[in-house]
Amino acid sequence: MSPTSFINFTFLPKYISFFIQGIEYTLLVSIVSVLIAVIPALILALMRLSKNWFIRSLSGIYIAVFRSTPLLVQLALVYYGVFNFIKIPSYHLFGFINLAMFIPGVVALALNSAAYVAEIFRAGILAVDSGQNEAARSLGLSAGMSMAYVVLPQAIKNILPALANEVVTMVKESSILSTLGMVELMWAAKTVSATTYITIGPYVLAALMYFCINYPASKVIEVIERRMRRGDKR
Repeated sequence: MSPTSFINFTFLPKYISFFIQGIEYTLLVSIVSVLIAVIPALILALMRLSKNWFIRSLSGIYIAVFRSTPLLVQLALVYYGVFNFIKIPSYHLFGFINLAMFIPGVVALALNSAAYVAEIFRAGILAVDSGQNEAARSLGLSAGMSMAYVVLPQAIKNILPALANEVVTMVKESSILSTLGMVELMWAAKTVSATTYITIGPYVLAALMYFCINYPASKVIEVIERRMRRGDKR
């Protein structure tokens, strides 16, 4: 079978473990990155809603910079810049996750994701009826308590589907980590292709695996969104 054939998967018996590890690494780095991004994203969202112009500006600058520059550039700056001064021990988890690469990769993805999740949080907070906050304040709650106990719980319900979508997006964007040699799914495809000289098949398989992860996840999120909207109408 031709090395350039789209259906040449003769490499699978020998290299399937590469792709399995790649899926595990991709899912792990994606979920961890979004979870880490949640806290700074919430802080950025609250800063954007602040009445202090300086605090609003700081948040706006962060969001503008990370949303307006390529993720590849951000990854290079974090990996070769920040972590050139912060040394991470080359310790392996589960035999194939090198912390010296994994941590910088997660940090870069989380910093980027925080800029997008911050806007998700801000939109969710603004979507809560202002009367909810006013009612909480009239009961004697401070602005902070009102935000923490009344507004945020309702906002989080609104933004959960969007956060889940951010994980789906991160699964795709994590492929950029292959440029640094991190053993995620795209790295597996590149390595197998270079080793076997089968130029198309490994990438087709990687594309199918990304599809099998993201498409069902997107459909599940759509079902959850519909059920939440039905719950809101009752």
